[in-house]
Parts: sequence; structure tokens; C-alpha cells
Amino acid sequence: MKTKYNIIILLISILLGVTACDNDGGDSVIETSYGALPDFSIVEGSADFIDLTSFDDLVLQFTVDVGLGNPESFDLKAFYLTTDGDLYGPATLDANVTTFPKEYMITGADIINAFPELNSADDVQVGDVFKLFTGFTFSDGSSFDILNENAEANYYAPDFDAFPMFTAKLDYVVSCASDLAGTHSFVSSNLQAAYGYGCPSGQVTGTVVWTAQGGGTYLTSDLGFGQYESSCWGDTPATSGGATFSEVCGEIISGGTDQYGLTYIWVITGVNGSELSMSWSNDYGDSGDVVITREGGADWPALFTE
Repeated sequence: MKTKYNIIILLISILLGVTACDNDGGDSVIETSYGALPDFSIVEGSADFIDLTSFDDLVLQFTVDVGLGNPESFDLKAFYLTTDGDLYGPATLDANVTTFPKEYMITGADIINAFPELNSADDVQVGDVFKLFTGFTFSDGSSFDILNENAEANYYAPDFDAFPMFTAKLDYVVSCASDLAGTHSFVSSNLQAAYGYGCPSGQVTGTVVWTAQGGGTYLTSDLGFGQYESSCWGDTPATSGGATFSEVCGEIISGGTDQYGLTYIWVITGVNGSELSMSWSNDYGDSGDVVITREGGADWPALFTE
């Protein structure tokens, strides 16, 4: 009963907010007799973000339907919001669609061609957002865009996005796929401990577990790759709930903390197939070098640190 009541309130709110774009320059507008809500759906198996590392091969597949209302047609439109805050568009990708749902396939080239400000994939940056929405036309000639000229919600219902049965707009964020999780073997050398404690002169071997936390963030089971467990300290591995690092399009961003609150910085010195070489240090004065071999012998991506 509560759900039905909310839908009624939502429809009333939309009806109040729907006005014609036909304006004679004064205050007169033509009110439509119907409101409408779109419903976007990403095709199963299709990407839900724009992978910058494979932009040239990008294919976004989704469908657009009418969730509520009875419009005559819709236009598929888009904005492009850069990570620097610049807003491009709106661009009309498809016009006067009268049969729905309709399925779309949009490529990276389509996105570039839709916005004059984008000249090539080189203009696409991590954090940019490709924003899809609809404009509706009704039987009385009036029209209504779900987003306004500032890419903001163009309706009066504040809880619009809280309705799980509708996806009123679709945002594709530019990011990169990240797949570094696994149980990787390592060989550590040149281990140093603060205040002159005795570290082994030879190599220390072991395994490190990188667990994906989502969004390119990983929890590591050992920030120091065997240094604590060795004769440097005879301690448990350097880890905690804050022992994390992240990968953003190949860049490793470290700064995780161990059980003592010490912060670790990793510096990548080389990537050779399945072997990843790094130097590390913490803010207590410990340091070392490590070569990490990827689980299964697969090649590492082109990882780097700034």
C-alpha cells in the first residue's frame, strides 16, 4: 500500500514539473496532460563503466524504455562532464523514437563524435562521466527533458531515484578495470630495520595475499613483504584493516598502514612479465626491495608509481 501511495505522489510531482519547451518569450507555456519516466537497463554482460585502457574497443549496450506515462516519443540525449568540471552538451544521440524499449550500442568513437569538445580518446580522462537521459514529447505537443541544461534533475520529486523499479538516467564513469587480486609469491632482499636491528643478509621468500575491496582498492596481507617476520623484528606480518593500496589505470597508489599505524610507501622499479619489482619504506625507517611473482604466472599489467 505504501509503495502505491508513493508512486501516486511521484506522478503528481512529475506532472507538476512537466512543461512545454515551446515558449513565446513570455510566461505562457503549454501544460502536458501526461508525465513520463524513462527506464534504462544495461544489457547483461555489458560494461557499466568506460574503461579508459580499452576506449577504442568500447561498446556500451543498454535499453531505454518508458517506465511510467504515455509519451508519443523520446529523444536519447547525453551530457559529458569532465573531471575538471566542464560540461559538454546536451547532444542528441537518437531522435523521435516511437517504439520502445529500444536497445542501443554506443562505441568510444560515438562518444567522441557526439561532442565537438572531444577530439580523440586523448581528451578522455579518468573521472569523466558520460550521462545519458531522455527527452519526452507528448500528444499535446509539449516536451520534457529528464535533465536540465546543467545536467541536473528536471523534476520536482525529491525521492525520484529511490524507486528501484526505474533507472531514470544512466551515468558511465571513465575508469579502468582492475584485477590484481590473488595469492602472489615474493622474494625480498636488502631488508633494513630502523635503529640498527639485525636483518638477514640474504633473501626472504613468502606469499602475499591481495584481496579486492572494490573500486580498484586492495587489502594486502603484508605491506613489508616478510620484513617483520624475518630476523629484522621476529614479528607478525605488517598488516591491518588499513593495509590497503589502490590501482587507478595502472598507477599504484600506496600509503597503507600496519598494526602499529606506520605508513608504507611503495615505489615500482620494474615490470617484467609476471615479475613486479618494488622498493618500499615506512615512516619508522624500515625498508626493502621485493620481486612479486603473480599468481599463476600471468603477466602484470603496465603498473607504475608516481
